[in-house]
Amino acid sequence: MARMPSAERRRQLVEAAIRAMVRDGVARTTTRSICAEAGVSLSVFHYCFDSKQALLEAAIETIIGDYTARVMKAVEPRGTLRETVRAALRTYWEDVTGRPDAHMLTYDLTQYALREPGFEHLARAQYEQYVRSATALVEQVGAVRGEAPRVPVRTLARHLAAAVDGMTLQYLVLRDEEAALDQLELTADQLVRLIEG
Repeated sequence: MARMPSAERRRQLVEAAIRAMVRDGVARTTTRSICAEAGVSLSVFHYCFDSKQALLEAAIETIIGDYTARVMKAVEPRGTLRETVRAALRTYWEDVTGRPDAHMLTYDLTQYALREPGFEHLARAQYEQYVRSATALVEQVGAVRGEAPRVPVRTLARHLAAAVDGMTLQYLVLRDEEAALDQLELTADQLVRLIEG
C-alpha cells in the first residue's frame, strides 16, 4: 500500500464510505466493508478515525459541503434578487437530480443516527449544518445584491433549510421533476418576499 498523507487517506475512506453506504445502506455498511471499498487495512481506518461515528460525521460534512460549495459559486449578481436566488436554488436542484443517491443517503444517515444509541448527535449536527449552509447562502445573496433581509437571517435560513429538505425528500419519493421545479420556483418567490419584506 502506497504511503499517503493522513488527510488524503481520510478523504479516501470518506469517499469509500459514501460509495458503500449508497450501495448497501448505512446500517449494513461496516468499517470492514468501507476498508474493502477503499482498498486499505482496518488498521488504516483506526489510524484515521476514532470511530464509525467520526467517519459518518465526516461523510455528512463531505456530502453537504460539496453541494453547498457548488451553490455558493453560483451566487453572483443577476438582474434581480429573484434571478439571483433562483440561480442558487437551481444549482442545488441540479445536484439533487444529478446525484439522487447521495441525497437519499443523507436521509438514510439521519434515520440511522436517530435510531442508533449514541449516534443521535450526528442527526442534530447534520441539520445544524443545513442551517449553517442556508445562512451562508442568505448572507451571500444579501452581500451580492447589497440588500439586508427584512427577516432575521437565522429565521430565514431555518425556513429555507426546511423547505429545501422537504422538496428534496418529496422529489426522491415521487420523482416528479415538473412538480419539484414548480415548488422550487415557489420557494424562490417566498425567499425573495422574506428578504425584501
